[in-house]
Parts: sequence; structure tokens; C-alpha cells
Amino acid sequence: MSFVNKFVNELDIALKTLSNKKPGTPREYPVTEFNPNLTDEEKKLSAKLMRINLAGEVAAQALYRGQALVCKDDVIKEHLISAGEEETDHLIWCKKRLDELDGKPSILNPIWYAGSFAIGAIFGSMGEKTSLGFVEETEKQVVKHLEKHLSKISENDVETIEILKTMRADEDEHAQEASLNGSEELSEPTKKFMSATAKIMTSSSAHI
Repeated sequence: MSFVNKFVNELDIALKTLSNKKPGTPREYPVTEFNPNLTDEEKKLSAKLMRINLAGEVAAQALYRGQALVCKDDVIKEHLISAGEEETDHLIWCKKRLDELDGKPSILNPIWYAGSFAIGAIFGSMGEKTSLGFVEETEKQVVKHLEKHLSKISENDVETIEILKTMRADEDEHAQEASLNGSEELSEPTKKFMSATAKIMTSSSAHI
């Protein structure tokens, strides 16, 4: 595939991701219980957290696409694409739940996509082990982030809880798969940079 074709393909995927039109896997929406009687405060909190999670899933899409674009190992590239498809499920679920809570996506999502794509491509170009190390560390940080959200959400919001628990299990699995495929542990400064970047994204997306 030529550079122009790759560019057009990635642009198409980016637009579908940002407009929530990118198809996911055949997995069903994980919500099996419904509680329509949330208070206004409970809905407001859950909407805020799902808005943040949606922004995170937009970024995750871009990270995986950026890494896969420059990956030279076919097996690892397939792993990145496969994990990215599961992340698309998360994207769809977060948007659906956000709509149910009458929330709105962050207007900064296009910026997070562009920046995350660039970061993914940079780490991907450092070699397969470093790229997988980036995946592993990213997913570990996401698991911690989701656990914090689960501790904040009202126990009455069973729908959001089910979604986040399913996402947490997927992220943990992605981290383990990256480790099994030969990931290389990142340096502490790199981990701190990733954490700081994530905090900027989450704090901004909560309000803008």
C-alpha cells in the first residue's frame, strides 16, 4: 500500500472513530441490568466519568493505529490491530452509555486522537519490544484509572459499573498479552511522562 493510500485509510478510520461510526466486534453491549431511577447527582457524576472514558478510548484507538502503522513484525501488528478492535467496543459502549446519561463528548477528542496517533507511531518506531512495553504500561495505567472510577460511581448505577468492569478485564488482558509477546519494561521517566499526559487529557476532557 502506497503512502497516499495509507494516509487516506488512516484518515478514514480517524473520522469514523471520532464520529462513532467505526464498527466493533460482534460482542454485545455488556449491560444486563438496568436502573432508571438514578438521582440527578448520580447521573451527573457517571456522565462526567464516561465522558472522560470516551476520550480515553478515542486516544486508545489512535495509539494502536499509530503503532500498527509503523510495526514491521506481522504477528505483533496483528496483535495491535486485534486489541484495537476490542478497544472499539469500549468506544461504542462509552458513547452509548454517555448518551443514556444525557452527556456530551469532549470537543477535545480530535486533539487527543492526533496526539495519541503521533505518540503511538513514535514508540512503535523504537522497535517491537518497546512498542509492546508501551502497550503494557498504557493498559496497566488504564486499569488503575478504571478502578478509581469504579470506586467513585454510585452502586446504583449498575449499567456503568458493568461496562467499566468489562473494560477493565479487557485492558488487563491486553497488558498480559503484550507481556507474553515479549514487551520491554519502559523507563521510570517514560512511565511518569505517560501518566502526566493521561492526567492532562482526563482533567481537560472532564470540562471541555
